[in-house]
Amino acid sequence: MKSYRQELFFEIPARRGFVNITPQVESCLRHSGIREGLVLVNAMHITASVFINDDEKGLLQDFDDWLDALAPHDPVGLYRHNVGEDNADGHLKRQIMGREVVVAITQGRLDFGPWEQIFYGEFDGRRRKRVLVKIIGE
Repeated sequence: MKSYRQELFFEIPARRGFVNITPQVESCLRHSGIREGLVLVNAMHITASVFINDDEKGLLQDFDDWLDALAPHDPVGLYRHNVGEDNADGHLKRQIMGREVVVAITQGRLDFGPWEQIFYGEFDGRRRKRVLVKIIGE
């Protein structure tokens, strides 16, 4: 069995944002040479997420609106975590959207269902963050 590891870096200029990272993960898969196995894609920061869904602009805006309704940024004083910080809402949003995804690799390709894509979700941006891509298989 082989393994491959690569880090992807993102710096979202806004507090929140979503990026389709499927092309970067596919590039990692090509470089790995692995044809059958699994890929783990993991946000390495507690206020960021990796998730799978449809790449549709309206849906991504719906996610942003829904998350902001569930855990609004303001008022900052709403959260006990925000003593000296202002990112408690980002921690809660990450908890909802998840830490990582695992995708099967079949015949050298990501084995997705219809419309599935991999996204990086940022909930406390304006600084550089990383995503781990770990691929294992043959």
